[in-house]
Amino acid sequence: MNSIQVNSLPLKDVIRDIAEVFDIPYSENCGEYLLKLPPSVGEGSIRGINFEGGLGLLQYDCLFNEDLEIHFVVNNVHPLKFLYTVSGILHHRFENEDDLHEIKQYQNAIVASSKQNGHVLRFKAGETIKVNSLEIDREKFQTKMECDINSLDEELEQLFKDITASGSFYYNGNYSLNISGILDEMTGFAAENFMRKLFLEGMAYQILTHQILQYQDDRMDEGSRTLLRSSELKQIHHISNLIENNISQIPTVENLAREAGLNINKLQEGFKKLYGSTVNNYVQKKRLDTAYSLLIQTDLSISEIVNAIGLSSKSYFSKIFKEKYDISPSHFRKKHQNK
Repeated sequence: MNSIQVNSLPLKDVIRDIAEVFDIPYSENCGEYLLKLPPSVGEGSIRGINFEGGLGLLQYDCLFNEDLEIHFVVNNVHPLKFLYTVSGILHHRFENEDDLHEIKQYQNAIVASSKQNGHVLRFKAGETIKVNSLEIDREKFQTKMECDINSLDEELEQLFKDITASGSFYYNGNYSLNISGILDEMTGFAAENFMRKLFLEGMAYQILTHQILQYQDDRMDEGSRTLLRSSELKQIHHISNLIENNISQIPTVENLAREAGLNINKLQEGFKKLYGSTVNNYVQKKRLDTAYSLLIQTDLSISEIVNAIGLSSKSYFSKIFKEKYDISPSHFRKKHQNK
């Protein structure tokens, strides 16, 4: 395994040190430092930028030819890190510990080392790993944000105020759909120079805001959590497919949530995010879409269609069909047949 040591303050020194180890150049544009990996090392890039007030951002988009460990060492308190794995698997450990933490795709970790102990990030060879690391110099950040820090969750408040790094901290979770959207925006932003720096700084603060909300959500009982995680999207897609394929016998919302392995709040939040509606409204839309097709493509009676879409009342079906299409089902069929 290849192992390198770099400084962790400021981020331009991180880029400089990695560039020196690999004997490659790096560039600077409006405060953002960039190095591109040479073919002898791998593919991809590492970017670093510091903002005012102790906030910084490191972005790894790398595929290494050999397993690599980056040891962050500095004779000072290390930054508080918020790590977000967009693809691949990142491994982290504290310099003075042997325990290796696995941070998978769609997962994040909050890490703070004790005293002057550093961090070790491990990248596996042959695997594209995309990671965003939000880095906070707590002493500078506290000076800028003292009033806001006092209003945080007690545990987070202590973490942000621990400017002497009296203790270590590790938290791992699945990052929220809101954070996923911000990370995607950051990847897709094409402007450079001043606009890029302004944009990245704004996104960094947005990530931090949503991370605090996510941390507070994670500390609630499972049944009370509302923030949807990116890793839970497949459950939402599973339920939407289940609804479409079982339109005549759709389970209750409670049973759908149980099938998804989510609480009802998260299930509803997922449908609002993906489909812009509640579960019940989504079900009604799919029923009406199916009825529309059956009225055109089959000779089934209205009563048979009502039964096929899982309703028991012909009058209720006529009511909701007319509300959507501004015509009754029977008149709709006649109009279509005449055409």
